[in-house]
Amino acid sequence: MINKLINYCLRTPFVVFVIYITVFFWGLWAITNIPVDAIPDIGEKQVIVYTEWPGRSAKDVEDQITYPLSVSLRGIPGVKTIRATSSFGFSEVYLIFNDNVDYYWARSRVLEKLNLASAKLPMGVVPVLGPDATGLGQIFWYTVEGKGYSLDKLRSLQDWFIRYQLNSVEGVSEVASIGGFVKQYQIDIDPNKLLAYNIHLGQIMEAVKKSNIDVGAKVIENNAMEYIIRGLGFIKSLEDIENIVVGEFNGVPV
Repeated sequence: MINKLINYCLRTPFVVFVIYITVFFWGLWAITNIPVDAIPDIGEKQVIVYTEWPGRSAKDVEDQITYPLSVSLRGIPGVKTIRATSSFGFSEVYLIFNDNVDYYWARSRVLEKLNLASAKLPMGVVPVLGPDATGLGQIFWYTVEGKGYSLDKLRSLQDWFIRYQLNSVEGVSEVASIGGFVKQYQIDIDPNKLLAYNIHLGQIMEAVKKSNIDVGAKVIENNAMEYIIRGLGFIKSLEDIENIVVGEFNGVPV
């Protein structure tokens, strides 16, 4: 067999030369085009749909969010499997696509379906797509440290300054923050006072929501000058929360 191969090569040097050149240029093309990664992404092509519904049990989330979304998203072309989890306050739906489906085409199809499926969900519930990245796409860890800075200050620096700079780097799809303290205001409700003032919990939630917003009031013209009028209402301190009117009792604001 080897002798026949050697004889064939000696008789047809041009064919051997063409094969050699073909293999050479094929190798050059492979070096520049085949993706190489230290940790290659061997995961499936999946699109994650994340939906928050704060304060609701896993059963309510399953019946009113997870199930309607799973049914609505099932008809997307190229979907191989749909997996879903329901937990307290949120739902996650995983759509696994066939390997030959373009990832960004799949995300656009899911987004189109979500626009229609949102009408079947409870009022105020908005499903969102997860980032276009996988766990294997994580490339860098860093810590934010500084003497004299508390954990909440460091987290604020990360969320409002550092994260945005890194997100602007080409190829970065997400910068996930872990640790520190996220600044928040918590309102503790006294049921006895609600009963005494005849106020229900929904009134308090609505009052806080409406009080935490800036509004516009057009302009006022005076002496050929226009003055822009704004109503400032964003909550910036505990005193702002304390001054929110949640209702009235015997004609007196509460």
